[in-house]
Order: sequence, then C-alpha cells, then structure tokens
Amino acid sequence: MATTAKIVKEKRPPKYKTRQRNRCQLCGRPRAFIRKFALCRLCFRRLALEGDLAGVTKSSW
Repeated sequence: MATTAKIVKEKRPPKYKTRQRNRCQLCGRPRAFIRKFALCRLCFRRLALEGDLAGVTKSSW
C-alpha cells in the first residue's frame, strides 16, 4: 500500500509529463496496472471474483 502522502502527491499534475505514473484507484499500487479498469492486478482479481466488475468472467476450458 502506498502512503497517503505519496497518493496525494501523485494526484497533483507533474511538472513534466514523463513523471506521470499510473496508480490503482483503490490501493495506490504503481505496478501491474490495468489501464482499462484503472486497477492493479490484485484489486482487479479481488473485485472480479466478487462479481463487482461488469463483463468480467472467470475463464475455464
């Protein structure tokens, strides 16, 4: 989990565009970010298994 200060700092517009970092909307994790849902893989998996994400189903073959 990112610290509260880090999350607040990341929400401010960066001085340079290359300093922008995608972060999970729920936990603030910067890595393993899924752009379509704006979530990290951990939050995405938890919400998908709970059925909170529309259109996401567990695959089986």
